[in-house]
Order: sequence, then C-alpha cells, then structure tokens
Amino acid sequence: MARARPSPADKLIKPGRIRAVLTTLGREIAQDLIPVDTTLPPEPELEARFGVGRGVVREAIKTLAAKGLVSVRPRHGTQVLPRHEWSLLDRDVLSWLVGQDEPDRDLLLAIQEVRSIIEPAAAALAAERATRNDRWRIDTALAAMQTAKDQASALAADKAFHLAILDATHNPVLQGFRSAIDTILSTVFTVAVGSPGGWFKDNLPNHVAAARAIESANPEKARAAMERLLGYTRLKLSNRKTVIAAATRNGSAVRAARTSSVKSRRKRRGP
Repeated sequence: MARARPSPADKLIKPGRIRAVLTTLGREIAQDLIPVDTTLPPEPELEARFGVGRGVVREAIKTLAAKGLVSVRPRHGTQVLPRHEWSLLDRDVLSWLVGQDEPDRDLLLAIQEVRSIIEPAAAALAAERATRNDRWRIDTALAAMQTAKDQASALAADKAFHLAILDATHNPVLQGFRSAIDTILSTVFTVAVGSPGGWFKDNLPNHVAAARAIESANPEKARAAMERLLGYTRLKLSNRKTVIAAATRNGSAVRAARTSSVKSRRKRRGP
C-alpha cells in the first residue's frame, strides 16, 4: 500500500517548530539564562521539553551554531560560546540580545558606535553618487517622517530614510550591511520613537540637513549632518541610561523605606 504524501499543511509545521525552538534557545542564551560555557541539555531532553522530534532539535542547534552562539563537538555536546564569537550583526542575534522588555542600554550604545562608523561615510558617498531616483527616495522618506501620525509610520519612515541613503552609495559591500543596519535601526528607533521621553521629532532638523546636503552633492556637509544626527541619538541614549539607573535606585530606596515603615508599625502594634 502506497504511503500518503504529506499535505502542504504538514510541510509548514516543521519550519514553524524549528523556529520556535531556535528562538527560545537563542533568547535564553542571549539573555544569559543559559550562560557561556554551559552545555545544552542532550537532544532527548530538548525533544521532551519542546514536544518535537530529533530532526527539529538538530536543525535549531545547527542554526545556532551557524550564528556562532554554540559549538557542537562529538562527545562534548553543544556548548555555549563567548559573545565575541557570535554573529552580532545577524538579525536574530541582535533581536535576542535586545530582548522584549527594557533594551540593554550598553548594547544600544555599542550599536550606535557601529552606526557612527558606517552612516556618516555612507551619507558622504550618497552625496557624490545619488541618482535622481535615490534623492527622490530620501526626500519621500523624509516627508513621511515629518507627517507621521503614529509610532509605526514614524519608525517605518525613519528606517526608509537611512536605508535609502545606504542604497544611494551604490557600494555593494555597504549594501551588504543592509539587513544588519535594518535591524540596528529597528532596535534604536523603538526607543527613540516609542518610549517615554523619545526624541524622534527633536532630531528631525538633523535629518533635513543630511537630506539637503545629499541633494546639493556636498559630501562633507552630508557627513557632518549625519554625525550630528547620530551624535544627538547617542547623547539621548546615554542620558536615558543615567535616568533609568537613577529611577531604579530611587525605586529600590522607596521600596526599602516602605518595607521598613511596615515593619516599624508591626513592632509598635505587637504580636
């Protein structure tokens, strides 16, 4: 009797399960829930934990290894590697590192340093090489930033602006960073646009200056404008880190004071 062929729905299940296992393990490693030098549980334990087959677990581990998070060696198991081995410009790895709650400010500042290396040079090259269509894309994105009514549209327009400048360099190596820059921008812009104390609108004049410098084919002005734009973001991230740290300390002090007050009242009342 011939075996029935798997349905299209069945084919979709396995990639979804691989993704679920990959994302969970990736986040746990990135958030140090599974520390460096730790050996992951053996395959049967992971199969039982996630309710999947051996093939799903092996594919997820293979992908983690390709991203530099783990090494797989016979008789040694799967071991978590130090962070300097990780592919930090990989979209998944960056998103796992940033996490879903309050982003790691030190990581955001490190990301901002990478932008400061790449984007001012890209703006200068764009001023030299941008075509009419490139300038139209930059101006269209800028106009969308200026008229954005909500967080989603503001973030999309801001990303489109920076990626249009990257594309306008017409440098295939720089354009190879497009996916990584896209992820970096999403990470930083989520804070700049969506969080309390965001600075999206305050930085618009620097975006305008960069666009006008590119339009006028002035590389030095374009580089300087992008440096100011990124410098403003870096300053805000640094200040935000200080504010968050102070708020955390103040919150801890308030909680400690409340606890002390409650204990004092209980002592006065007696048992």
